[in-house]
Amino acid sequence: MGRRALGRQFGWLWASYAVSAYGSGLGFGALPLIAVLVLHAGPAEVSVLSAVGPAVGALVAVPLAPRVEFRRKRPVMVAMDLVRCAAMASVPAAYALGLLGFGQLLLVSVLVAAAKIAFNAASGAHLKALVRPEDLLVANSRLESTNWSSIAVGPPLGGAAIGLFGPVVTVLADAASYLLSALGLAAIGGREAPPPTAPRGGGGRTAGLLDGWRHLLGDPELRALYLNNLLVSGLIMATEPLLAVLLLRQLAFPPWQYALAFAAPCLGGLLGSRLAPRVVARYGRPAVFRTVGTLRAVWLIGLAFVRPGLPGLLTVIAVELAIVVHMSLYTPVLATHRLERTPTHLLARTLTSWSIGQQAAIATLTALAGLLAHATTPRTALAVIGLLVLPAPLLLSRPFRTPVPAG
Repeated sequence: MGRRALGRQFGWLWASYAVSAYGSGLGFGALPLIAVLVLHAGPAEVSVLSAVGPAVGALVAVPLAPRVEFRRKRPVMVAMDLVRCAAMASVPAAYALGLLGFGQLLLVSVLVAAAKIAFNAASGAHLKALVRPEDLLVANSRLESTNWSSIAVGPPLGGAAIGLFGPVVTVLADAASYLLSALGLAAIGGREAPPPTAPRGGGGRTAGLLDGWRHLLGDPELRALYLNNLLVSGLIMATEPLLAVLLLRQLAFPPWQYALAFAAPCLGGLLGSRLAPRVVARYGRPAVFRTVGTLRAVWLIGLAFVRPGLPGLLTVIAVELAIVVHMSLYTPVLATHRLERTPTHLLARTLTSWSIGQQAAIATLTALAGLLAHATTPRTALAVIGLLVLPAPLLLSRPFRTPVPAG
C-alpha cells in the first residue's frame, strides 16, 4: 500500500500526538520507578500506585463523558493536555523542594488517568471527523506506529537521562511534551464541525453517562471485542509493576537494562502497525481479530521464566516482542472497527466508556496481582497471569462481519 496523503490538519494532529507520545516514552513507568528508587516502595505500594490511581481517575472521568460529547473536541484536547502538563510538572517541583511523597504520586496518577480518558475520547471523535472513512485504518495505523516508535526510543533515552540527571528528569520532559502537544493542536486551524446537541429535559445528563456502555454491550461484535480487551490489556498491564520489582530489586537489573527490555521489542510495533492495512486487505478483519487477537495473548506466560543476567534480559525481550508485534497489528484494526460501528453522536461517550472499563480492569487486575505477589512472589503472580489470559481469545470466536456497517 503506497503512502497516502491525509491532509494538513491530520498532519498537525499526528505531530501533536507524536510529541506527546515521545514525551511519555521518555517517562515510561516513571511514577512506579520513582516510587521504587526514591521512596523505596515495595511491591504492594507500587501496585497501589499503578492500580488505585487509574481506578480513581476512571471514576473521575465518568461524568466527563457527556460534557466531552456535546462540546467541540479540539478545545477539550488542549485543556486535557494542559492538565497533564501541570500534574506531571508538580513532581520535579516537589522533588526539588524535598516535599515529594507517595500521596502526591498517587494524586498525579489520578489526574493524568482522568485527563487521558477525556483526551482519548475527544481525539477519537475528532479523528473520525477529520479524515475520510476509507482513510481511518491508515490514520490509526500511523498513530499506532508513532506510539510504538516512541516507546522504542523513549525508555532507553529516559534510562540514560535518569542515570545522568536524576530520577525525575523524564517526568519534566513528559510535562513539557503535553504543553507542546497543546500548541500543536491549536495550530490545526480550520473550523471544527459543531458537536452533537445535548438532549433536552430532565435526566438527559444522567442517561448520557450510560449510553456508551449501552452501545458497547448492545452491539454483539463490540461486546466481544470489549470484553476480550478488558481481560487481555488488563492482564498484560498487571505485569508491569511486578516486573519492575522482579527485575530492579530481586534480579538487580540496572535501570537501563530494565528500560531496554521494554524498548527493544517496541521496534516490532513499527512492523505490526504499518502492516495492518495490508493484512486486513488480504485476509479481512475477522481473521485479524481471531488469529492476531489470539497471538497477542498467548506469550505472556513466558515472563514467569525470567532469570538473572543476559538470559533473563533476552527472555523478557523475546516475550515482549511477540506480544508487541501482534498487539500493534491488532490495535489499529480494533480502533477503526470501533469508530465505524459507533454513531457520531455516541462517539465520545462510547470511547470514554471503553477507556473507563479498560482502566478499571487494569486497576483491578493490577491490585489483585500485587496482593498475590505480596502473599507469594512476583514470579508466582506472573505465572498466574500468564495462565489466566489463555482463555480470553475464546471471546473472539464469534463471526465478525466485514465490511463493517457505517455508524
